[in-house]
Amino acid sequence: MRAKADDPPLLSEANAAFVQRFTSMNVAGRDAQNRPALARGLGIRVSPDRRTLTVFLSTTHSARVLQCLRENGAIAVAVTRPTTHETLQFKGRVREIVPLSVGDRAEIAAYRDSVIEELMRLGYRPEFVKTVLAGSEDSVAVKFEPDEMFNQTPGPKAGEKLAAQT
Repeated sequence: MRAKADDPPLLSEANAAFVQRFTSMNVAGRDAQNRPALARGLGIRVSPDRRTLTVFLSTTHSARVLQCLRENGAIAVAVTRPTTHETLQFKGRVREIVPLSVGDRAEIAAYRDSVIEELMRLGYRPEFVKTVLAGSEDSVAVKFEPDEMFNQTPGPKAGEKLAAQT
């Protein structure tokens, strides 16, 4: 269900800042038989009005997910901060899958650098993170409008649906 123009955005400013740096993200789709497909996101950008998310995916490493997204448009994205396990999940519909635009490669690099910084706190080496986040050279931008947002942080409120925030 698309939000009306006068509805508040689903993401607060704090949640918009949270998802864009120091996080690990998984992007999921499903095929016509409801079989899941999963890929690692290479970064995410929140639109200035906080109504649209753009997640970056490698075409090589995310081929099955991209096929599912093109077939039916259903997308789920889980974003987790590794040092705290704070997690948000978004569900929505893909609006478009497009080639990277000017500035997207810099956004992917800044995201990767923030993940390196985050995971080094847990003892991981930068080379590990660069390997996990490989594939940016053939990336695309998947733009979607989240319809639902959930708290998936482990604990008593995990799975709780979150309302639009200001």
